[in-house]
Amino acid sequence: MTRRSKSSDRWLREHFSDPWVKRAQAEGWRSRAVFKLEQIDQRERLLRPGMRVLDLGAAPGAWSQYARRRIGRTGMVLASDLLPMEPLAGVEFVQGDFREQEVCDRLRSGLGEGADLLLSDMAPNLSGMDVIDAPRSAYLAELALEMATQVLKPEGRALIKVFQGAGFQELATEARRRFQKVKFVKPDASRARSAEIYLLAGARRMV
Repeated sequence: MTRRSKSSDRWLREHFSDPWVKRAQAEGWRSRAVFKLEQIDQRERLLRPGMRVLDLGAAPGAWSQYARRRIGRTGMVLASDLLPMEPLAGVEFVQGDFREQEVCDRLRSGLGEGADLLLSDMAPNLSGMDVIDAPRSAYLAELALEMATQVLKPEGRALIKVFQGAGFQELATEARRRFQKVKFVKPDASRARSAEIYLLAGARRMV
C-alpha cells in the first residue's frame, strides 16, 4: 500500500475541516470553488439573467452550477473540460481539449453570436514546486485569455484563475494589451496560503 506524503495528509486534513467544503456539501454544490465565484460575482456583478457563459475547466461543475442559477432560463451555460463531468440541468457540456480545432469549433458554434462571460478556473496538476507550477498555470491562463479574445462579445468579460509567480507580469501585460479594463481579485474563499488570484478583464480592444 502506497503511503501518502506529508503534504497530501496536510491537504486532506485542511480539506475536510474546511468550512467552505462543509458548506458546499450542506448546500448541494459540487465543490467549495463555488464560493469563490459567488464572492466575485457579488462584488463585481458578473452574472445577470439572459447571459451566454462559457466555463472552461468546468469539472466537477460548481461554477457552471452557480452560473446556471444566476442567468435563469433565458441564458445559457456552455461548459468544457478535458475530464468528464456529471450532467447538470440546463448546462451543455463539451469534453475535450479546446486547443484542438474540432473542440474549439464546437464551443464557438454553441455560443452562437458570442459569449457575455468567459469563466476559467483551470489549474494544472500541482507539484507543490512554484518553479514548475507557476509556468504551467500561466500557460493555462494564456490559453483562456486567447479564447476570451476569440469568443467574447465586445463588452464581454473574462474571469481567469492565475497564480502569482513566473509569467504573472507577462500575463498581466498581455491582458492589458487585449482588454481596456483589467484588474485582479482574490475572494475570501481562496485558501490564504494559495498563490491563486483571479484576472478580471473586460471591454475587448478591437484591433
